Amino acid sequence: MRELRAEHGLLGQHVRRVLAELTTAPRSLDELIRRTGVSRRTVEQVLAAAGDDVEERAGALRIKDSLLSLYRRELDLDALPVACAEGDLDAEALEVMAGFVASGPRPESALDHVTATPETALRRAMWLRDHYDLDGRKVLCLGDHDLTSLALALVAPSAEVRVVDLDERVLRHIDSVAAERGFPVVTTHADLRFGLPPALEGWADAVFTDPPYTPEGIGLFAARAAECLAGATSRMFLAYGCSPRTPALGWKVQQELLRLGFAFEAILPQFNRYYGAQAIGSASDLYVCQPTPRTRKLASRQDQAIYTHGPQSVEASGDTPESMPQAAAERLGEPVAELRRAGWARPVREPGPVAFDLRADPGPWLLRMLLACGARKVAFVVGNNHPDVTSERAQSELRELVAAKYRLTLHRSVPDGKHAIVVAERADEREGAEAAAGFVLQRAHGKLGNVWREALIAASGELTKRQAREKVAELAPHSRDLELRLIDLPRHRIADVLRAMR
Repeated sequence: MRELRAEHGLLGQHVRRVLAELTTAPRSLDELIRRTGVSRRTVEQVLAAAGDDVEERAGALRIKDSLLSLYRRELDLDALPVACAEGDLDAEALEVMAGFVASGPRPESALDHVTATPETALRRAMWLRDHYDLDGRKVLCLGDHDLTSLALALVAPSAEVRVVDLDERVLRHIDSVAAERGFPVVTTHADLRFGLPPALEGWADAVFTDPPYTPEGIGLFAARAAECLAGATSRMFLAYGCSPRTPALGWKVQQELLRLGFAFEAILPQFNRYYGAQAIGSASDLYVCQPTPRTRKLASRQDQAIYTHGPQSVEASGDTPESMPQAAAERLGEPVAELRRAGWARPVREPGPVAFDLRADPGPWLLRMLLACGARKVAFVVGNNHPDVTSERAQSELRELVAAKYRLTLHRSVPDGKHAIVVAERADEREGAEAAAGFVLQRAHGKLGNVWREALIAASGELTKRQAREKVAELAPHSRDLELRLIDLPRHRIADVLRAMR
């Protein structure tokens, strides 16, 4: 064992931490990695070196009882400092946080989700509260599968917290918990590759993010965070981890942050712990980054692949088979020259037929593109496993959402048996409430309160602006949404708005 410590140099302390856990209580491999913050490969090396000294019972590992005192004495394990103390976490708050995490959506590998422990979410919120003045401050969670926003609402209720996320399930869960608990947390939908909701630009005093751990992912999320920061006194808090075996990857990530003009105010090692991510010891560091005068100027980024898994990954091919545009044209009944890329930062105003390649769509793109498009006829190529086409119920829900704007037709298993084509054709002119809904759907990039008011005036032909504004305030399910654009609302709140109109 001393030879193994010597082989790892300074990391010999990691070896001692693994052995200390094995002498304390039976531990599963997952527990060993998460509790010590040591990579899976190193833990497996330690177990291999210990050999028969380690026994396994019901999936749990431990140093044999007869050798416990020898190990603790020879390696001086009793003097080993705690690697990552959880601190004095409030037991009641931790129990509540654990409930939030347990009832939340499962991780989505295509979005590089790895769930942080409830302790980690709570420690993040407490650390920010204790080291920075959050009273009345604006805090943005840029991606929040870990539910850091809910932890902030628990321990820093005076902070104004907003969430931006691509995953509709995460937004629905946060909205549900916030409504139940009375938390003032506001959620907004965005795919950061296509831009930010305008209401968030320059809004935040602090941005917290735990992005995909690729240089491209870190660069994009940090750039969007920079666009959200209010000024020089703002801070970005970023979680990132890499294995000590791959320092070149960590260097590339740090280069991305430096390229954006961020200064490192602090790096807290192994601050975050996860269920999974064993290659990096189920742990990551917390970077505290201060913007410089150059940061905002350097923050402009183009959309790109940022993930490590699935069709949106850095390695995924972006080639479009020659048969795709032809198949889309056949279903449209009109020629299209090419399949265009997704993107809804601005309205798609072409009046003629267009076709879009949504094969990498993780779920929300199809609805957003239906809201963004103004063409009388448009086609979308999606995967056969797209969540909006996999069942009659899903198809029906999508049709109902956009019925006042488009009629949808689905063509399955074309042209290669792996894809589907959704054709949207402009709906007939409606009257009354449906006319108002169509008016709003056609103007999804306008501020909802203003567009809804104008929709009521146009539909009634009688209301004054003041009367229409009062009617909107009366009907709106969530008053906070009136300052946002319809296209930036989570899907379930878009449905709430349309139901209220009808």
